[in-house]
Amino acid sequence: MAAQVVWFRRDLRVRDHPALVAAAAAGEVLPVFVADPAFAGAGAARAAALRTALRALLEATDGALVVRSGRPEEVIPSLVREAGADAVHVSSESTPYGRRRDARVEAALDVPLVATGSPYAVSPGRVRKGDGSPFRVFTPFSRAWLEHGWRAPAERPSPSWVRHVEGEPLPEPPETSAELSWASEEGALERWATFLDGPIDDYDAARDRPDLDGTSRLSIALKLGTVHPRTLLADLDAVAPRRSRAAQRSLKRFQAELAWREFYADVLLHHPGSAWRDLGAQLRGIAYDEPGPLFGAWCAGRTGFPFVDAGMRQLLAEGWMHNRVRMVTASFLTKDLHVWWPYGARFFLEHLADGDLASNSHGWQWTAGTGTDAAPYFRVFNPVLQGQRYDPDGDYVRRWVPELRHIPGAAVHEPWKVPDGLAHGYPERIVDHAAERREALDRLAAVSG
Repeated sequence: MAAQVVWFRRDLRVRDHPALVAAAAAGEVLPVFVADPAFAGAGAARAAALRTALRALLEATDGALVVRSGRPEEVIPSLVREAGADAVHVSSESTPYGRRRDARVEAALDVPLVATGSPYAVSPGRVRKGDGSPFRVFTPFSRAWLEHGWRAPAERPSPSWVRHVEGEPLPEPPETSAELSWASEEGALERWATFLDGPIDDYDAARDRPDLDGTSRLSIALKLGTVHPRTLLADLDAVAPRRSRAAQRSLKRFQAELAWREFYADVLLHHPGSAWRDLGAQLRGIAYDEPGPLFGAWCAGRTGFPFVDAGMRQLLAEGWMHNRVRMVTASFLTKDLHVWWPYGARFFLEHLADGDLASNSHGWQWTAGTGTDAAPYFRVFNPVLQGQRYDPDGDYVRRWVPELRHIPGAAVHEPWKVPDGLAHGYPERIVDHAAERREALDRLAAVSG
């Protein structure tokens, strides 16, 4: 049987990998990763996470993984010729760039480009309304997604690897303080097993608390495909009967978060322009401010609002930010500073190790009020109240804002009320939140009246 190329992209694993299973059944397998120059601008955390995942994939393929740099439409046909392959196997792609890239590669090949499976439990485009149209609202999508269901995880194959094709050394990882151990397949599965063994039982209550380690942190693994969501869903089903009713609510909540990821991927498939433009027309024409010094203060975590600044500093240090804080920082940029959401979304995508285009852009639009939510512009997060509610003892703020570590308890969320609160270099507030909230609503009224 002729050799088969498996081109790894957002599926850097060997378990539950339908495309790898299909290739292994058809012949010897040449595992390939292409360092695409289109992604050369990725931030340090994302580049380091990719390096971690590739190093693990190299080991999982017994050293057979071939890494090449260049345009995929040039690299993949060359590798096909070198391996004498008669097919290229991939997981199907649904992002705008991914679809364009695959079309170029397919046009350049003399052998089939075979797509099997996808990075999602249910491939984007499969879940539709009764009339065949796509969903634009999460709740009915999630019901239909559950009704559609998904296949059981694929068995791990035992391929015979092609070894006569040479590649390049793995790129040197950039310096970062990000915690990336679970960016690898083994690390992700170990993290998941630990989380599933107990902490997930409190997920419904703890998931909004950035001061606690109450989330799985598997967004990086899902972004890179070092774990498949179908694997997680199968494990949730397996443990549910043995858990209390309260714990089962947490399992369902985690399942719903996976559904949100699949919903946003589906929305992006049907509305590719929504990657960087407003999905809805409800706020087109609203007045925005150009990014300036205040935007720079937001990027640096120097707004004078501790909960916002803690989140931005966590992003810069770890390449990750708790989801509750992502919403608060996004609200601050779009509602307090009146900056159009793509500026913030691009900054996040540059610095997040888990930077996923669909989830990032549509998450920003959910907060900005331009996306799938029906009437969300009135949702203006108060950064002080959010901190007091979700970081009640101030531990999260003190972890990331050292200038405020001398302030005990919840008082850290309002350092301007503490006599020496700003004595260690923490800045004054750059805006008056109450005034900017009124301004945001006035701008809304100007386009909705």
